[in-house]
Amino acid sequence: MLKNPFGIKRRQLPQYIAALTVCLGSVASGTVLGWTGNIIEELKNKKFNNIEIDDFDIKWIGSCATLGAMIVCFPIGIMCEKLGRKASMLVLTVVLIGGWLVIIFANSAVMIYIGRIITGMGGGGFFITAPLYASEIAEKEIRGGLVIIAGFMPLGITFAYIIGYVAHPEIYTIILAVLPLVFAITFLFQPETPVYSMKQGREADARNTLIRLRGDSYDVDAELKEIKKAIQEDRESKISFKESMKKRSTKKAAMVCFTLMFLQQAGGINAVIFYIGNIFESSGTDLDPKVSTIIVGVTQVIATYVSSLTLDRLGRRVLLMISNTFMAIGLIILGIFYTLSERWLVPPHTLMSLGFMPLLGLLMNMVAFPLGCGLIPWMLPAELFPPEIKGLAAAAAGTFNWFIAFLITNFYFDIKEAIGGDTTFYIFSVVCAITAMFALLVVPETKGKSFYQIQKELSGEKG
Repeated sequence: MLKNPFGIKRRQLPQYIAALTVCLGSVASGTVLGWTGNIIEELKNKKFNNIEIDDFDIKWIGSCATLGAMIVCFPIGIMCEKLGRKASMLVLTVVLIGGWLVIIFANSAVMIYIGRIITGMGGGGFFITAPLYASEIAEKEIRGGLVIIAGFMPLGITFAYIIGYVAHPEIYTIILAVLPLVFAITFLFQPETPVYSMKQGREADARNTLIRLRGDSYDVDAELKEIKKAIQEDRESKISFKESMKKRSTKKAAMVCFTLMFLQQAGGINAVIFYIGNIFESSGTDLDPKVSTIIVGVTQVIATYVSSLTLDRLGRRVLLMISNTFMAIGLIILGIFYTLSERWLVPPHTLMSLGFMPLLGLLMNMVAFPLGCGLIPWMLPAELFPPEIKGLAAAAAGTFNWFIAFLITNFYFDIKEAIGGDTTFYIFSVVCAITAMFALLVVPETKGKSFYQIQKELSGEKG
């Protein structure tokens, strides 16, 4: 099969194009997370619609997006089954645009809260729909890479950091509101997934989609047979939620997935993403906070790409350990600089010479995050939970994740004020270290294993 200069087989090119189209939606969703990163001072200085915004408002403006993402986890799962993957993402586009319009025309902080909740719902929905769509259109050989491409939200976060630096907050917000529309226009021309079409009994549609995505010479019948068999097995394995929860494998899957979701957010990553500009500002470094924020964002995009190349080579446990170890080191570096700055342990000229430390610490933290900690906790529910409760369990785990994110982002400033910025980051670093140990001692390795093998291992069976 001929390849282009990028090494992509010709028959796979339509799949990459579809994934890149979905990526536009993930970029639009990522801007929701990055919106506050570089404009906190402008918001407090009444440069957005002349609205009076104080520190109390800032923490709610940041955290309301996670509240919206938490609300949407169960509804979007139902929508994906009732309306389809494609229609659900187009609905999320309307939600995103609606939320941005509320923010654009806001005349009070409360309206911004509401807009942030709505945009959080749209963005949070993409955390579920984008990987689902990509996994169902891709050949198994390139599935992992396409899932990461489709869910490439760090690119949206970085885009928000950059536009927030160069544009007035009001113009900046309008630009972000246009992105979901760009996605919708391009995604309209992409097909529904063959898996959903087969679930609805539309085998002809599924066949046409596979021919479009794989090419005329591909053995479509063989893949259709596999899809049909998987759907049939899923329907035959239906048992009650109560019965499933009695199984040892389900209990262990729940313990691993919910613990990782908690630890991911308790490590403070969303507080860093939402308030990164403020962190640089308050650290006392002489580096430009906005430029430093952009450097961190660009580097994280590169790291996310690297993670797509290593995920299926190094395995889940190894990447979780490496990711969280370096995150902990980065947070310790940041904490040490806060200690030197806030507690006046060194003279000003010495502190100035150490001004690189906040940038180095945050670079290590945010670059290490997508290498394992950012992606794997979201992947494991699909790999560990049995099929009869997979959808419900994944939605519950996602809801729990966003609830912890809401608590951390909402109370970040209060915690920082109560115990100091240095102690706050030391606590975050300890959580990351605990996560690395949890990965080493508890998290099962799923790389290269079939679902049957994974379930046997979770049940404690050998062979």
